[in-house]
Amino acid sequence: MAESREHQFNGTRGVNVVREWPHPDPRYVALLVHGYGEHIGRYEHVADTLVRHGAAVYGPDHMGHGRSAGERVLIEDFEDVVTDVHTVEQQARADHPGVPVVLIGHSMGGLIAARYAQRHGAGLAALVLSGPVIGVWEVVDTLLPLDELPDTPLDPATLSRDPAVGAAYAADPLVWHGPFKRPTLRALATTLETITKAGSLGPLPTLWIHGADDQLVPLAGSRTGIDAVRGDDLTERIYPEARHEVFNETNHDEVLADVTAFIDRVLTSPDV
Repeated sequence: MAESREHQFNGTRGVNVVREWPHPDPRYVALLVHGYGEHIGRYEHVADTLVRHGAAVYGPDHMGHGRSAGERVLIEDFEDVVTDVHTVEQQARADHPGVPVVLIGHSMGGLIAARYAQRHGAGLAALVLSGPVIGVWEVVDTLLPLDELPDTPLDPATLSRDPAVGAAYAADPLVWHGPFKRPTLRALATTLETITKAGSLGPLPTLWIHGADDQLVPLAGSRTGIDAVRGDDLTERIYPEARHEVFNETNHDEVLADVTAFIDRVLTSPDV
């Protein structure tokens, strides 16, 4: 695996931890945006592939996640998370002036990445959305009206067909295994609506990847969101029988090859 190092910055709601997988002469910067309840350390193998592909890779733990400060999984405004990710991008650009930046977001990280692209997309070379929480997510509509939120843990079997992925997730002390926080659900609902209203990503090359058997973030709901934001250059890859975490699926080599092929196509474009 590629070597990594950590550093910190003062984010919008406290100290955030960033992991960096350096490259001595990168072709591009890959900015990884993780999902709900997890942390950037779960993306070691993704970063390793990207480093070998020529990237310098950066990824923060969001507020209330992983090693970053804050009440666990409490996010009251996703615009603050977008701002924190932008701080990481600015550091990456300072480290690698003139190098194109590719943003890669998974699940809730896909929501953050989509909103990021609407706010800061002019500075990006490409966007990758993996199983993004975008469009319609029934979890929010189901839970918000309840007087008391259920303390029902996520079923690790829904992550991947590889049982080792679920076992590692269940045993990970940096993963949140408790209930949703109501302010986080409200913030998710607000941001879903904001993204839909803000509309098209314009000319930004975008790759959407999703598992056809994703029970956590169902394909149909995300497609509604993709249709709302799709711009002039959208590539779609839907993997039969794959579950939510396509980067951790039994066909993860195929998924990562699709991502790097997409990035190659973008980087060789005369517009980059």
